[in-house]
Amino acid sequence: MNASIASTSNNLLLVGRNLESYLAGIEQLSLPQISYDEITYAIMHESENYASRMYVEDYLRNLYFSRNDDLEAAYLYIIKEHKYYVVTKENYNITVRVVEHPSIEQLSWYQRALQSPFNRSYQSLLGGADELEEGDYTTRTDRSFMGYHRLLRSIVSREPQAVLSLYFNASRADEILKDIPLEAGEHLMVLGADNAPFRVDDEDFYEESRTAGLPEQLTPGKDGRVTWSSREEKYLVSYNIGEKEGWKLVKPIPYKEIYAAATTTRQLSLIIGVLFLIVSVVLVSIISNKITNPLKNLSLQMKRFSTGSFDAETTVEGNDEIAYLSRHFNKMVGRTNELINERYKMKIVEKNAVLKALEAEINPHFLYNALQAISTKALKNKNDDIVEMVDNLALTLRYCISGRDVVQAREELRHIERYLALQKARFGARMQVFTDWDEELLTLKIPKLSLQTLVENCIKHGLEKVSTTVTIRIEAKVSDTHSIIAVHDDGPGITEQRLEEVLDLLEQEWDHPGGLPEDGGNESIGLKNLQMRLKLLYGEEAGLVIGSDDQGTVMEMHLPQGGLGQHGESADY
Repeated sequence: MNASIASTSNNLLLVGRNLESYLAGIEQLSLPQISYDEITYAIMHESENYASRMYVEDYLRNLYFSRNDDLEAAYLYIIKEHKYYVVTKENYNITVRVVEHPSIEQLSWYQRALQSPFNRSYQSLLGGADELEEGDYTTRTDRSFMGYHRLLRSIVSREPQAVLSLYFNASRADEILKDIPLEAGEHLMVLGADNAPFRVDDEDFYEESRTAGLPEQLTPGKDGRVTWSSREEKYLVSYNIGEKEGWKLVKPIPYKEIYAAATTTRQLSLIIGVLFLIVSVVLVSIISNKITNPLKNLSLQMKRFSTGSFDAETTVEGNDEIAYLSRHFNKMVGRTNELINERYKMKIVEKNAVLKALEAEINPHFLYNALQAISTKALKNKNDDIVEMVDNLALTLRYCISGRDVVQAREELRHIERYLALQKARFGARMQVFTDWDEELLTLKIPKLSLQTLVENCIKHGLEKVSTTVTIRIEAKVSDTHSIIAVHDDGPGITEQRLEEVLDLLEQEWDHPGGLPEDGGNESIGLKNLQMRLKLLYGEEAGLVIGSDDQGTVMEMHLPQGGLGQHGESADY
């Protein structure tokens, strides 16, 4: 409870200082500053000198413009002339008017300004224009809450020459006072040094407190708080008195609310304690799980690895001993997979060796000599087309059974010319072939029969499916990272479902259990075989890229720059 009261006192102290700063700004605004001689001269001669009158009007207008957010109106009353200049905002225009007015010497705020050592007085407008004194010259106070009046005296005679009256709305004052929090049952009053009310949240409550003499009890010697009882309940009145102006910020707080706040604080402390306990339990649980979960995960992956799941890897988090153990377990799994892959590669090599052995069982020289005999017989009978076809077939056979697995691109291109010549005899003018091959790529090392595999697929999915002309384009170019060999056709293309099946087959890991995949059928085994050869010879950066739509099919073979890698150094078996 004492802490709450002390907090309220400190709050009133800070807001009171802000209020005093606001009043000091008003006083500074009302002083003519370095132009005091000019304004007093203009006041003395405004009735007979047009320039002086214009100076007075400009002075008021500049004064109004300098602070038009909370300044409602500015009056300059010329005492000897019994008239005043007034600047206000009327219909969105700033106007200066001159109005005749009787003497104001009987007004209380004028008497206070005469008696003030500071030549100024504050006028409370609480209650609005109806409570203005009779004879007051102000005409616009419906939005004003305070009037500030400053006497302008003659420097020589010290006689009052004019009164500068400024009327302010409550916008800035309310902005200052909003920093004082008000709970249920609490009140807030702003009183002048003479206990005149300037802002109150409840006029009935103020009237009751004034009648009971509460403002007179608010003196500097009571530590900023007194106890006061109204007709209904008992209050602790916390207040602050400004050091310079003596204005009072008064905040009556019902004692029942103070006790309720203390009870709420006690309950809040209990709730916070329980929350801290819950948070502690949760943190302990999280920390323990952080320690045990990696161990459980590592144990699970070890069991999987022991049962033959060689893709078992555990998550590594942090840099502690468990992370160190998990990291080395993952390295062991990776090394094991590498050994399995190497073993699988050796199996593929063995299969290729078997195929080579089977090829060797066929007497290539016998087949070649037989084809030469057929060619000679056709030549004698003047069948030139058969001669050309047999010669091309013989050279194709010799190329196919040669012992090399990697050849230069120019050799593969010559082979493709012979192969396409044979196909030309089958399809005639329906097959159109164009070649665009960079000169620098003629010495590129590529897998033997790789280009034939791509061309065969274009013929199978293009020429064989339609009866119209199909154009095949063979291209080779260089990108930043790869040499790209592409075969295009403008046939009907591959169906979307079939293309997905082929791409899935190509994407299978080539350490696939059970050896070479066979689910692709005869139609795709050539592409899968070429994909595997590219991976073996050039590494994982090499491979096939296939795209197809109703405009045709493109098959690309991507070979990394630099040629054969470590995979292809011994592949020429």
